[in-house]
Amino acid sequence: MGELIGLAAVILIFGIPLLAIWTSHQQKIAKLQVKTTAEHTAEKAAQYASQIQRLEDRVQVLERIVTDRGYDVATQIEALRDQRRVDEMDAGVPLGLDKNERV
Repeated sequence: MGELIGLAAVILIFGIPLLAIWTSHQQKIAKLQVKTTAEHTAEKAAQYASQIQRLEDRVQVLERIVTDRGYDVATQIEALRDQRRVDEMDAGVPLGLDKNERV
């Protein structure tokens, strides 16, 4: 019975300080993890905000194109298509002949 009391005393004498040191260490690790997570989250939030701003800027440009010059853009596209057809027809003309001299 005396040995059991001595063993309990040794465990209490050395165990309590070791438990305190271990608990303190675990708290420090937890604080570092929270800090790292917070920094990572802030960085991601900044990246997302930047990306959202770029997308909003692009949408504004597209809205401006559609609302301000929507008809003009359609007209310009059709004009380019017509010009392409004319260029394709002219591609078969020999170099020495004028457009009016074609067979």
